[in-house]
Amino acid sequence: MKKLKERWGIENNWQIIIILIVFAVTGSTASYIGKPILNYLNISNENFGAFGYWTIRIVVLFIMYQFMLVFFGWIFGQYKFFWNFEKKMLRRIGFKRFFD
Repeated sequence: MKKLKERWGIENNWQIIIILIVFAVTGSTASYIGKPILNYLNISNENFGAFGYWTIRIVVLFIMYQFMLVFFGWIFGQYKFFWNFEKKMLRRIGFKRFFD
């Protein structure tokens, strides 16, 4: 736990528990609401084929996850951690110019 606290820059074990809960809630929520959003947009296997459907679904879930991670982090009082986490992740996937 000590290495994780140092790496994440947090002070106590409760923060680790809260952070892990936020990751779990965000992932579950994004997955749960993804299908109704795709249904609303009329995106299905029949319309786009299996490859197109799953590609669109993964992209939609990824985008939703990014916003929801910061939102749930804010709700659980860990906004600063998740905002910094989000910026670091987006820099790594190629959005560096937006955060420098």
